[in-house]
Amino acid sequence: MNSRLAQALTKLKSTGVRMTPQRHAILTYLMNTMTHPTADDIYKSLAPRFPSMSVATVYNNLKVFIETGLIREMTYGDQSSRFDADMSDHYHVLCERCGKMVDFPYKPLDDLERTANLTTGFLVKSHRVEVYGLCADCCSVREH
Repeated sequence: MNSRLAQALTKLKSTGVRMTPQRHAILTYLMNTMTHPTADDIYKSLAPRFPSMSVATVYNNLKVFIETGLIREMTYGDQSSRFDADMSDHYHVLCERCGKMVDFPYKPLDDLERTANLTTGFLVKSHRVEVYGLCADCCSVREH
């Protein structure tokens, strides 16, 4: 078991969250993927192993993980939310054609938050920056 998963399990246990096989599978899936899945993606991936699991089970567990600070939910208007278990400071680039999302490291934009606070008087809690374009796969398809 990787150390991030072990730390997450310890955190859940310390907050009194009971570990079910489905909850463990959902958390493991999130900790081991870099694809920023939707709840439906998670459900489809795990349903063969857990035929009695519902999409509602996935959503309920995602809510628990968000509330305990283990994952973040990224919403995109009318599209399904996507979930990220990498809680480090990083940003995302999204393909406008296929929807692929990839993490990229960049120095946190703390100055942006400070400026927003000073300019507007808001108590700024966080920010989100996304970069949009075409992934390498979609660019190669376009060229042919």
